[in-house]
Amino acid sequence: MADRLTLGVDTSTQVQVGLSDGKQVLASRTYDDPKRHVEQLAPLLSTMITEIGLDVTAVTGIVVGVGPGPYTGLRVGIATARVLGSVLGVRVRGVCSLDVLAVQWQRGERPDGDFLIATDARRREVYWARYGADGVRVDGPSVGRPDQLPALPVAGPAGLVHPELASADRTRLDGPTRLDGGVLALAGPELPDAGIEPLYLRSPDAAPPGPRKSVLAHPRALR
Repeated sequence: MADRLTLGVDTSTQVQVGLSDGKQVLASRTYDDPKRHVEQLAPLLSTMITEIGLDVTAVTGIVVGVGPGPYTGLRVGIATARVLGSVLGVRVRGVCSLDVLAVQWQRGERPDGDFLIATDARRREVYWARYGADGVRVDGPSVGRPDQLPALPVAGPAGLVHPELASADRTRLDGPTRLDGGVLALAGPELPDAGIEPLYLRSPDAAPPGPRKSVLAHPRALR
Protein backbone atom coordinates (compact mmCIF):
# COMPACT_ATOMS: atom_id res chain seq x y z
CA MET A 1 0.00 0.00 0.00
CA ALA A 2 1.27 3.47 -0.86
CA ASP A 3 2.49 5.63 2.05
CA ARG A 4 0.70 8.56 0.48
CA LEU A 5 -2.77 8.22 -0.99
CA THR A 6 -4.44 11.47 -1.98
CA LEU A 7 -8.10 11.73 -2.87
CA GLY A 8 -9.20 14.47 -5.27
CA VAL A 9 -12.79 15.80 -5.36
CA ASP A 10 -14.22 18.55 -7.56
CA THR A 11 -17.83 19.54 -8.27
CA SER A 12 -17.25 22.96 -9.80
CA THR A 13 -18.60 21.61 -13.11
CA GLN A 14 -19.26 17.87 -13.40
CA VAL A 15 -18.56 15.42 -10.58
CA GLN A 16 -14.83 14.62 -10.71
CA VAL A 17 -12.91 12.29 -8.39
CA GLY A 18 -9.41 10.81 -8.50
CA LEU A 19 -6.69 9.04 -6.53
CA SER A 20 -2.92 9.46 -6.56
CA ASP A 21 -0.01 7.94 -4.67
CA GLY A 22 2.02 11.12 -5.06
CA LYS A 23 3.93 9.78 -8.06
CA GLN A 24 1.21 8.86 -10.50
CA VAL A 25 -2.54 8.91 -11.02
CA LEU A 26 -4.10 5.68 -9.76
CA ALA A 27 -7.69 6.36 -10.80
CA SER A 28 -9.92 9.07 -12.24
CA ARG A 29 -13.70 9.04 -12.60
CA THR A 30 -16.27 11.49 -13.98
CA TYR A 31 -20.03 11.77 -13.85
CA ASP A 32 -20.99 14.07 -16.70
CA ASP A 33 -24.09 15.78 -15.34
CA PRO A 34 -23.74 19.26 -13.77
CA LYS A 35 -27.11 18.95 -11.99
CA ARG A 36 -26.77 15.68 -10.04
CA HIS A 37 -23.80 16.29 -7.75
CA VAL A 38 -25.60 15.23 -4.56
CA GLU A 39 -26.82 11.91 -5.94
CA GLN A 40 -23.64 10.90 -7.75
CA LEU A 41 -20.60 12.03 -5.76
CA ALA A 42 -20.67 9.43 -2.95
CA PRO A 43 -21.40 6.44 -5.25
CA LEU A 44 -18.69 7.53 -7.67
CA LEU A 45 -16.13 7.79 -4.86
CA SER A 46 -17.11 4.38 -3.48
CA THR A 47 -16.98 2.69 -6.89
CA MET A 48 -13.58 4.16 -7.75
CA ILE A 49 -11.95 3.13 -4.49
CA THR A 50 -13.45 -0.36 -4.61
CA GLU A 51 -12.42 -0.96 -8.23
CA ILE A 52 -8.73 -0.42 -7.47
CA GLY A 53 -8.87 -2.71 -4.42
CA LEU A 54 -8.43 -0.12 -1.67
CA ASP A 55 -10.41 1.02 1.34
CA VAL A 56 -11.28 4.65 2.02
CA THR A 57 -9.40 4.41 5.34
CA ALA A 58 -6.18 4.19 3.31
CA VAL A 59 -6.56 7.83 2.21
CA THR A 60 -3.91 10.06 3.81
CA GLY A 61 -4.99 13.41 2.37
CA ILE A 62 -7.80 15.09 0.45
CA VAL A 63 -7.63 17.83 -2.17
CA VAL A 64 -10.86 19.56 -3.12
CA GLY A 65 -11.54 22.03 -5.91
CA VAL A 66 -13.14 25.15 -4.42
CA GLY A 67 -14.22 26.67 -7.71
CA PRO A 68 -15.12 29.11 -8.93
CA GLY A 69 -18.42 27.44 -9.74
CA PRO A 70 -22.19 27.54 -9.25
CA TYR A 71 -23.40 27.74 -5.65
CA THR A 72 -25.33 24.48 -5.37
CA GLY A 73 -22.88 22.14 -7.07
CA LEU A 74 -19.74 23.63 -5.56
CA ARG A 75 -20.78 23.25 -1.94
CA VAL A 76 -21.54 19.52 -2.42
CA GLY A 77 -17.90 18.64 -3.13
CA ILE A 78 -16.51 20.88 -0.40
CA ALA A 79 -18.94 19.59 2.23
CA THR A 80 -18.17 15.98 1.28
CA ALA A 81 -14.42 16.59 1.46
CA ARG A 82 -14.76 18.22 4.87
CA VAL A 83 -16.82 15.36 6.28
CA LEU A 84 -14.44 12.72 4.92
CA GLY A 85 -11.45 14.62 6.26
CA SER A 86 -13.02 14.81 9.70
CA VAL A 87 -13.98 11.13 9.76
CA LEU A 88 -10.59 9.94 8.49
CA GLY A 89 -8.58 12.45 10.51
CA VAL A 90 -6.68 13.74 7.45
CA ARG A 91 -6.00 17.22 6.12
CA VAL A 92 -8.32 18.73 3.51
CA ARG A 93 -6.60 21.14 1.14
CA GLY A 94 -8.56 23.45 -1.16
CA VAL A 95 -7.28 24.57 -4.56
CA CYS A 96 -8.66 26.73 -7.34
CA SER A 97 -10.31 24.41 -9.86
CA LEU A 98 -9.02 26.54 -12.76
CA ASP A 99 -5.45 25.88 -11.59
CA VAL A 100 -5.96 22.15 -12.14
CA LEU A 101 -7.04 22.70 -15.75
CA ALA A 102 -3.97 24.89 -16.24
CA VAL A 103 -1.76 22.02 -15.02
CA GLN A 104 -3.48 19.68 -17.47
CA TRP A 105 -2.69 22.02 -20.37
CA GLN A 106 0.90 22.38 -19.21
CA ARG A 107 1.28 18.61 -19.24
CA GLY A 108 0.13 18.40 -22.85
CA GLU A 109 0.70 20.71 -25.81
CA ARG A 110 1.41 23.80 -23.74
CA PRO A 111 0.89 27.36 -25.04
CA ASP A 112 3.97 29.44 -25.90
CA GLY A 113 2.91 32.40 -23.77
CA ASP A 114 0.12 33.54 -21.48
CA PHE A 115 -3.15 31.66 -21.69
CA LEU A 116 -6.62 31.56 -20.14
CA ILE A 117 -8.68 28.88 -18.46
CA ALA A 118 -12.46 29.39 -18.51
CA THR A 119 -15.50 27.49 -17.25
CA ASP A 120 -19.17 28.21 -17.80
CA ALA A 121 -20.73 30.50 -15.18
CA ARG A 122 -24.23 30.55 -16.71
CA ARG A 123 -26.06 33.87 -17.17
CA ARG A 124 -24.01 34.16 -20.42
CA GLU A 125 -20.83 34.57 -18.38
CA VAL A 126 -17.67 32.59 -17.66
CA TYR A 127 -15.34 32.07 -14.73
CA TRP A 128 -11.78 32.65 -15.89
CA ALA A 129 -8.18 33.16 -14.86
CA ARG A 130 -4.99 34.13 -16.69
CA TYR A 131 -1.77 32.11 -16.50
CA GLY A 132 1.81 32.73 -17.54
CA ALA A 133 3.72 30.41 -19.84
CA ASP A 134 4.99 28.61 -16.72
CA GLY A 135 1.43 27.78 -15.69
CA VAL A 136 1.38 30.13 -12.70
CA ARG A 137 -1.84 32.14 -12.27
CA VAL A 138 -1.24 35.86 -12.75
CA ASP A 139 -4.81 37.19 -12.74
CA GLY A 140 -8.17 36.02 -11.41
CA PRO A 141 -10.22 34.07 -10.83
CA SER A 142 -12.88 36.44 -12.15
CA VAL A 143 -16.34 36.28 -13.69
CA GLY A 144 -17.48 38.14 -16.79
CA ARG A 145 -18.80 37.97 -20.33
CA PRO A 146 -16.78 35.96 -22.86
CA ASP A 147 -16.21 39.05 -25.01
CA GLN A 148 -14.51 40.77 -22.05
CA LEU A 149 -11.70 38.22 -21.81
CA PRO A 150 -8.18 39.08 -23.03
CA ALA A 151 -7.44 37.88 -26.58
CA LEU A 152 -5.30 34.91 -25.54
CA PRO A 153 -5.38 31.16 -26.11
CA VAL A 154 -8.15 29.68 -23.96
CA ALA A 155 -9.04 26.21 -22.72
CA GLY A 156 -11.58 24.75 -20.35
CA PRO A 157 -15.24 23.66 -20.36
CA ALA A 158 -16.47 27.14 -21.31
CA GLY A 159 -15.26 26.58 -24.86
CA LEU A 160 -17.94 23.93 -25.35
CA VAL A 161 -20.71 26.34 -24.33
CA HIS A 162 -19.43 29.66 -25.66
CA PRO A 163 -18.20 29.22 -29.25
CA GLU A 164 -17.21 32.88 -29.39
CA LEU A 165 -14.15 31.93 -27.32
CA ALA A 166 -12.78 30.27 -30.47
CA SER A 167 -12.96 33.48 -32.51
CA ALA A 168 -10.34 34.51 -35.05
CA ASP A 169 -8.21 36.41 -32.53
CA ARG A 170 -7.53 33.28 -30.47
CA THR A 171 -5.76 30.03 -31.16
CA ARG A 172 -7.92 26.94 -31.58
CA LEU A 173 -9.29 25.24 -28.49
CA ASP A 174 -6.76 22.41 -28.21
CA GLY A 175 -6.45 22.45 -24.44
CA PRO A 176 -8.40 20.43 -21.86
CA THR A 177 -12.18 20.79 -21.81
CA ARG A 178 -12.77 18.79 -18.62
CA LEU A 179 -11.09 18.77 -15.23
CA ASP A 180 -9.34 15.48 -14.45
CA GLY A 181 -9.87 14.26 -10.89
CA GLY A 182 -6.67 12.22 -11.06
CA VAL A 183 -4.56 15.26 -11.94
CA LEU A 184 -6.28 17.11 -9.08
CA ALA A 185 -5.20 14.36 -6.68
CA LEU A 186 -1.65 14.27 -8.07
CA ALA A 187 -0.91 17.98 -8.52
CA GLY A 188 -3.25 19.43 -5.90
CA PRO A 189 -0.88 19.13 -2.92
CA GLU A 190 1.62 21.35 -4.76
CA LEU A 191 -0.82 23.97 -6.08
CA PRO A 192 -1.43 27.25 -4.20
CA ASP A 193 -3.59 26.70 -1.13
CA ALA A 194 -6.98 28.38 -1.72
CA GLY A 195 -8.51 27.49 1.64
CA ILE A 196 -11.67 25.40 1.80
CA GLU A 197 -14.23 28.16 1.47
CA PRO A 198 -16.06 28.06 -1.91
CA LEU A 199 -15.17 30.62 -4.57
CA TYR A 200 -18.63 31.71 -5.71
CA LEU A 201 -17.50 35.14 -7.07
CA ARG A 202 -21.12 36.28 -7.10
CA SER A 203 -24.37 35.85 -5.18
CA PRO A 204 -26.39 32.63 -5.63
CA ASP A 205 -29.33 32.61 -8.05
CA ALA A 206 -31.75 31.91 -5.21
CA ALA A 207 -32.18 34.59 -2.57
CA PRO A 208 -34.16 34.58 0.68
CA PRO A 209 -37.49 36.42 0.48
CA GLY A 210 -37.72 39.93 1.89
CA PRO A 211 -39.86 40.88 4.89
CA ARG A 212 -43.59 40.53 4.45
CA LYS A 213 -45.59 43.68 3.96
CA SER A 214 -48.21 44.42 6.59
CA VAL A 215 -51.84 44.15 5.46
CA LEU A 216 -52.90 46.55 8.18
CA ALA A 217 -53.53 50.18 7.37
CA HIS A 218 -50.81 52.63 8.35
CA PRO A 219 -51.69 54.47 11.61
CA ARG A 220 -51.66 57.83 9.80
CA ALA A 221 -54.23 56.55 7.32
CA LEU A 222 -56.68 55.94 10.17
CA ARG A 223 -56.69 59.57 11.32
